Amino acid sequence: MTDFLATAGAPHPLGVTPDATGANVAVASTSAAAIEICLFAEDGVREVARIALPERTGDIWHGHVAGVREGMLYGLRAHGPWAPGQGQRANPAKLLLDPYARAFDGAFDPTSALLIGHDPERGEDVMSLADSAPALPKCVVKARPAPIPPSARPNTPWERTVLYEAHVKGLTMLHPDVPQQLRGTYEALACPAVVDHLKSLGVTAVELLPVQAFMDDGRLMLMGLRNYWGYNTIGFFAPEPRYFGPNGAQGLRDSIATLHANGIEVILDVVYNHTAEGDQRGPTLSFRGLDNAGYYRLQQGRLRRYVNDTGCGNTFRAEKPMGMRLILDSLRLWVEDYGVDGFRFDLGTALAREPGGFDPEGGFLDALRQDPVLAGVKLIMEPWDIGPGGYRLGGFPAPIAEWNDAFRDTTRRFWKREPHAAQELAERLLGSAALFDQSGRAAWSSVNFVACHDGFTLADATAYNEKHNAANGEDNRDGHHSNFSDNCGVEGETDDEEILARRAQRRRAMLATVFFAQGAPMLLAGDEIANSQGGNNNAYCQDNEIGWVDWTKADAGLLAFTRRLVALRRDCAVLRQNRFLHGEPREDGLPDVEWRAFDGAEVEWRDPLLARFCLVLRRCAEGPAHGDPDAAMLAFNGRTEAGEVALPTAPKGWRWSRELDAAAPEAAPSPAGPTEPIAGESLVAFALSRAAEA
Repeated sequence: MTDFLATAGAPHPLGVTPDATGANVAVASTSAAAIEICLFAEDGVREVARIALPERTGDIWHGHVAGVREGMLYGLRAHGPWAPGQGQRANPAKLLLDPYARAFDGAFDPTSALLIGHDPERGEDVMSLADSAPALPKCVVKARPAPIPPSARPNTPWERTVLYEAHVKGLTMLHPDVPQQLRGTYEALACPAVVDHLKSLGVTAVELLPVQAFMDDGRLMLMGLRNYWGYNTIGFFAPEPRYFGPNGAQGLRDSIATLHANGIEVILDVVYNHTAEGDQRGPTLSFRGLDNAGYYRLQQGRLRRYVNDTGCGNTFRAEKPMGMRLILDSLRLWVEDYGVDGFRFDLGTALAREPGGFDPEGGFLDALRQDPVLAGVKLIMEPWDIGPGGYRLGGFPAPIAEWNDAFRDTTRRFWKREPHAAQELAERLLGSAALFDQSGRAAWSSVNFVACHDGFTLADATAYNEKHNAANGEDNRDGHHSNFSDNCGVEGETDDEEILARRAQRRRAMLATVFFAQGAPMLLAGDEIANSQGGNNNAYCQDNEIGWVDWTKADAGLLAFTRRLVALRRDCAVLRQNRFLHGEPREDGLPDVEWRAFDGAEVEWRDPLLARFCLVLRRCAEGPAHGDPDAAMLAFNGRTEAGEVALPTAPKGWRWSRELDAAAPEAAPSPAGPTEPIAGESLVAFALSRAAEA
């Protein structure tokens, strides 16, 4: 014990920070009576020292411990009141993870009773005296690397951003051109085969499902399953070890650098709304033991129970100083230490909920938007949770973008020919302006998608009417119940060529809807090759062939079509504008957006079965003039019957070209006449080009 002399140290930075003579240790807790750092031998089993932090500054306990060096294993213990009925759960018998730990050694045993803070046999009010150290990983003392400068990132403008949502393991585990020993690892993201695929698609940003250290659920492990998606975070400053390859955490940093060198940004899906400790029956791993009432929202009048606005057992107190500070410190670390380009916030409404309810000008969102390190990265919210007033699509302030699930649902409803869907799709195609066009927000505030990790893949949305989640062990009760899917005549796999052709065309039409709409398009990894999950619409626990992208069955035709979609969006600026379009006249007298029936007349919007219309897009009337009569026209035919569409008169010296047809994916661009045929259940894109070049 005398080898580790503790002196006052400093309250900043939080966590364990090594230096030349030892390490500064700083831990936040409003309720603890004392906090100890426990050092372990290299085997992670034997506790070799237990040192009390000697000083307290406000709510931060701190001390400098001589002799602590990088690579050492440690945990924390908190002394204080055990009074669950009053919201206090300090238990020094439970080793705790440092909330600021940057690495872990060992694995969780979520089925172990040692992790439970109370005595399972004697009841919740009786503190467990069993030491939890054998069932808990140990924190690793780790110095921070030199920060990555903002200039090293691609810094792709939002209007040119194409998002690609992917799982580290799911994307690479079955890829035949990724070396076997690297599959499923961070290093696999930088393999030439993966990078080349992303570049050939035109992807500008990979949005990774959670890579912050998370924990499997004991319930799942008892069924032989795992928490595959990773929305069960416990270490907000450490990369998840299960994706480590030969270079450990450095593999993630190096892969991000390789993606950056190829012009591809990396956005992390982050889960700050809850932690893996769950409800009052869950394990004591970190926050619960350090400061239960300080880190979690507790039910008013029932302090032994947690507010569960997340559906995951607890809700993190992002509105309080220490919770808010932890989140911001964590975000900055991922930007500075790993070079991350942005974040997608899971259940973002929970982070913005104040005591009076959701507040777009609340403390957390204010702090997030003013932070100088985070000012240059992309911020995306999932704008809902299950709490009161939890659905807040369009309710977040600039410069935050939002996942637009209304776009997904409307697009699926239109292409399966539901009544009134065309009217709503018209709103979605213009960036959902009624929701987002306020307070200076840009059109890219709407992140548009037709499939994401949660729900049917694109292929399954055209092959299944019902979810098939039996493998999840919940008797098919889990997962979305309203998928707006259409199997085109047969449930699941079929050899019927007519049905297969119809499904393929439906997929192309839905992808074209995503990439030709105003907003920021997002593609689910594998959708470009028609990857299927066998009808499972909630593969959160399927760390196997159900959840992994199957590259061996890639639809080469859909892949080629998707590449053309992305390229046309990139080359046709009117398809990716910052400003919202409202039909205002430009300097040439033409409106910046125009709706037309197939014959050129006005659209009959009162028709509940409307399924045919054209959308003419021009440069926004509010933008600077540049002289060119740039325009594109999108012709939507949701009917099964073919039709014919009349094109607007082209300006002198210009002509219309037929650029892309969901019903004829291999057809090259060609000059368009005054009228053009449109196949049933198809979308055709036309663009103006100079007559000399047509």
